[in-house]
Amino acid sequence: MNFRELNLNPPLLKALDDLGYTIPTTIQHKIFSVIMSGRDVCGIAQTGTGKTFAYLLPCLRQWQYAKDRFPQILILVPTRELVKQVEEEVKKLSEYMTLQVVGVYGGVNMKTQIAEIENGVDVIVATPGRLLDLALQGSLKLKNIKKLVIDEVDEMLNLGFRTQLKNIMELLPPKRQNLVFSATMPEEVEQLIYAYFKEPVRVEAAPVGTPLDSINQSVYHVPNFNTKVNLLVYLLTHDAEMNKVLVFAETKRMADQLFEQIEPLFPDEGGVIHSNKSQNHRFNTVEQFKNGNYRFIIATDIVARGIDISEVSHVVNFDTPDIPEAYIHRIGRTGRADKLGISMTFVTDKEKEFLAAIEQLMNYTIPVVPLPADVEISDILTEDELPKANTKEIQIRLPKIDEGGGAFHEKLAKNKKVNIKIRHSDKMMQKYGKPKTRGQKKK
Repeated sequence: MNFRELNLNPPLLKALDDLGYTIPTTIQHKIFSVIMSGRDVCGIAQTGTGKTFAYLLPCLRQWQYAKDRFPQILILVPTRELVKQVEEEVKKLSEYMTLQVVGVYGGVNMKTQIAEIENGVDVIVATPGRLLDLALQGSLKLKNIKKLVIDEVDEMLNLGFRTQLKNIMELLPPKRQNLVFSATMPEEVEQLIYAYFKEPVRVEAAPVGTPLDSINQSVYHVPNFNTKVNLLVYLLTHDAEMNKVLVFAETKRMADQLFEQIEPLFPDEGGVIHSNKSQNHRFNTVEQFKNGNYRFIIATDIVARGIDISEVSHVVNFDTPDIPEAYIHRIGRTGRADKLGISMTFVTDKEKEFLAAIEQLMNYTIPVVPLPADVEISDILTEDELPKANTKEIQIRLPKIDEGGGAFHEKLAKNKKVNIKIRHSDKMMQKYGKPKTRGQKKK
């Protein structure tokens, strides 16, 4: 099947032709008619399967121009990077439509976003917190929303947005179509769908946890952080095909530490992004990576969820994620657009249990690759890896010293005064420097 066999209008077909897309992905093909029917939908699709277009195409196909220019389509995403990404995708597909899209997110001046909204908006893409701010202060009217899309809902709940999602849905018109998309289906997602959706149709592009066929996965067993660094340096040095590498680090501290160690060896070839970096720094780093100016970027999970780059050659899990679903999201950044992707995971002894949980979720054993002989095995441990002294502190209870008994207490300062009688002659001596008398008494 190609896109022309779907019920798309000429403006959308022309935009797809300009983008070079002719054949829909599995999720795009399976979900199109369901969304067009008006039913609530729960789409299960891993990152990299084309799910953004899967909900945008039917939503834009059913959009109708309105004079008041209040938004009809609301798309909620977990990160500001994903807001920018989805906003750009809407612009691409609506190239031949008189449609206005606005993206709003926190961390920037709200006045600029309010000015854009006041000019008219048909599609609003937002993070939950900023959308609530704009709606509650009256800058954004939600009365015309016909379609609500919640993308990456599992990650949104992981970030603690459940309350904001609940508040947003209570502000929306009750008569609307709800569309939710997720790569995984934890219990919290099921509860949200049960509470707010009306008999949603579940559409899966692949069973939850199934590894993408287009990704070649491998595991390296390494003893510690510094050996991981040596392995990454070795791979970047000896593998010329690692030309667009996304490296995942567990924490902001780990990301910075890793970048500081490898950047001098690969000057101006990479960058690092996490939530402590400024918004401009994050956007600029991603753009440098997209344009091929950076060979690699090091990122934490939350920030990397908003990165959508079609030609990531390799994903390197510098640490093994403790949440199995996070692994699925990570490796989904490569192997897109029917191209072969490669993922590598560095596993220490402490992380073996995380690897076992990942393999259990996927029902797949990831092949182990031996460490190259030239990789130096470091015996230098980081502060986090140093063994912690497990000595039990013994506390000795000393007997209490009885200092006067419970019936007595220290006097207040004002009660410590002592009355001293001073003679008149002494007062006179102090005042005049010589003794004075009162004089002879009168008879």
